[in-house]
Amino acid sequence: MTDRAAAIQGDDTLTDADRLGLYRVLLSRRDVRGQFLPDPIPDEVLARILVAAHHAPSVGFMQPWSFILVRSPEVRGRIKDAFAKANDEAAGMFEGDAQATYRSLKLEGILESPVNICVTCDRDRVGPVVLGRTHIPTMDLYSTVCAVENLWLAARAEGLGLGWVSIISEPALKEILGLPERVVPVAYLCLGKVSHFFAQPELETRGWRKRLPLADLVSLDRWEGPRDETLGVALAKAQEKAEGGDLA
Repeated sequence: MTDRAAAIQGDDTLTDADRLGLYRVLLSRRDVRGQFLPDPIPDEVLARILVAAHHAPSVGFMQPWSFILVRSPEVRGRIKDAFAKANDEAAGMFEGDAQATYRSLKLEGILESPVNICVTCDRDRVGPVVLGRTHIPTMDLYSTVCAVENLWLAARAEGLGLGWVSIISEPALKEILGLPERVVPVAYLCLGKVSHFFAQPELETRGWRKRLPLADLVSLDRWEGPRDETLGVALAKAQEKAEGGDLA
């Protein structure tokens, strides 16, 4: 057997159940803030989720990510304080009804979730020259975001909720977690069992924003290029079916 033949997957056919299961996970993923339960996450479940994250695509097979599991109440208390400061600053950037709505939203579950995870990007992991990063230097950051998405979807498949806390000062986060200068904190995540998942994204149900029509976001060959009207009809139909829970 050649090396190439040995490297090819055996049965790479996915069943209809596999396909529908994947779409169900994708479409039912939610950013969880206020539904966390204190139940601990079994190590074997957490391990599966982290393995899924570690199998994300990465530029030049760089694998720039690391995962800091934050369980200490003291550390999470400092993170919560940093969030509260940034959240108050953010609220002041909105006006009128938008500010009132913003202040009414719960935007993190730092203390309520049983574990927090900081996903980082070590930009020097394989040296200064990286295959595929030579002309788009931020590809390592994008790769790390792929790991976050893998982690998020795996968590949903395990019945766990995950929330991404983005309202926090990066310097404060780096100082609290002792990150070296070269390491970027890409995502601070809250993970745990939840009481329920919302049928629609919470910000949509609260009237913050509506999901945009996908057909308006797809053009041909260039920015604001012509639209494929036939494809546009198919996109609109597919979006309507998906949002109605029809995965076929």
